[in-house]
Amino acid sequence: MEPNKDIQKLYEISEALDEHTDMKKSLYKVLSILSESLNLTRGIIFLVDPDKEEIRIEVAHGISENVIKKVRYLAGEGIIGNVIKNGEPAVVPRISKDPLFLNKTNSHNKEKKEFSFICIPVKKKGRIIGAISADRHFDGKSFLENGENILSIVARMIAHHLINLDNSRLERTRLNQENIRLKTELETKFKFSNIIGNSNKMREVMQMISQVSRSNATVLIRGESGTGKELVANSIHYNSHRNKNPFIKLNCAAIPMNLIESELFGHTKGAFAGASSSKKGKFQMADKGTLFLDEIGNMDLSVQVKLLRFLQEKEFEQVGGLKKIRTDIRIIAATNSNLEELVQKELFRSDLYFRLNVFPIYIPSLRMRKTDIILLADHFLEKYSTEHKKNIKRFSTPAIDMMMAYHWPGNVRELENCIERAVILCNDDAVHNFHLPPSLQMEKRPGKTNVQLFDQSVAEFEKKIIIDALKKTKGNIKKSASQIGITVRKFSYKADKYNIQYKEYR
Repeated sequence: MEPNKDIQKLYEISEALDEHTDMKKSLYKVLSILSESLNLTRGIIFLVDPDKEEIRIEVAHGISENVIKKVRYLAGEGIIGNVIKNGEPAVVPRISKDPLFLNKTNSHNKEKKEFSFICIPVKKKGRIIGAISADRHFDGKSFLENGENILSIVARMIAHHLINLDNSRLERTRLNQENIRLKTELETKFKFSNIIGNSNKMREVMQMISQVSRSNATVLIRGESGTGKELVANSIHYNSHRNKNPFIKLNCAAIPMNLIESELFGHTKGAFAGASSSKKGKFQMADKGTLFLDEIGNMDLSVQVKLLRFLQEKEFEQVGGLKKIRTDIRIIAATNSNLEELVQKELFRSDLYFRLNVFPIYIPSLRMRKTDIILLADHFLEKYSTEHKKNIKRFSTPAIDMMMAYHWPGNVRELENCIERAVILCNDDAVHNFHLPPSLQMEKRPGKTNVQLFDQSVAEFEKKIIIDALKKTKGNIKKSASQIGITVRKFSYKADKYNIQYKEYR
């Protein structure tokens, strides 16, 4: 080849290697380009099989498929074996004059012409993994020097391509493993058995989740803000037969009214100002999976019409589109609004309400499930103690009393935030009442004056200190008194005053 033509062909080979992720297709294309440009009779790429300790033909040009499957070499056997064993190129002007040429492919038996042969090792990260060979009719030394240079460059390009393929496979394997890990983690995290609560009301909720998960029924989750409606939606999806498919979420209150239709159904290019390209909506993204519509009560009436049509016909149109699109999705909706009241005010369609209300689940507020407060608090204490690398083991008695007395208007979300704050502030092995937010500490007792509240707060604080000291010393009065810096006599007096039995802590 001429220099300019050499560069052009090498560029074509580079493109061929980048074009295919299938190794055989890319290597065969390389041989095709080489055969055409160098006027080769045959071209072969060999790879070492480390498991069988033999050399096989990976791809070949000018040799039948049957021969490719049968021919094998051992390291050190013939010219090919020696090149791979020693890592040095072999340039043979006349193969009939070289005793090492084995002609295992029987390619030269039928032809009486003389052939020249070149074989170059393919090295990956310093290790010989194969070789590339080429032969053509002998025409002096013109082919040999130029052919060796070209094949040497191509061998390095092939090695680099194989390294990239390995890296790509490793990355795909890593991503697949990470995907499996995350899916397993989600399925474990959102098992309905992991929803914390031992109250009768929460047992009813878990029973309903268990029943509806096995179906395709539309679910409407009701409850105050912060009760865990999204957690219940996650549990329904990840315990259903759709759990390997997408779980797509959309908060109807967080998207502007003029954009929510596009978010749900997608849009075509040019559908409105700024729509420079087509976009899939949540309905298409959730195909074969579940679509969770949070705060459904905030949905605009015009969008409610299209949602109702989808629930009836199982198909929709993109914004600006005319084509009907069918998807197989399950709808789970949630709201903290009074939908019945919105229906009466004609702010929510009654027909959509009945379509969504196939299987309603009501999540009780935290004040309706008081027995779950400490279970949840202990869970969040363990979670945030680990997260913030602290060794906090328990709540003090006054802290427990304070949490039980509070009405929790923000429900479980407020409790979680409260415990995280307490963990950050706490430098002891127990969360005390003064670590809790002021909203809990300032809670008013009906019919109590400020003086009475002050005396009671002081008494509660003293009682807490005495109980904590007894817990740490396992009921030893002398050690407890010494720990808090008072006499044994005063300690005993205070314990009697607050009816604290030190023997209970031994």
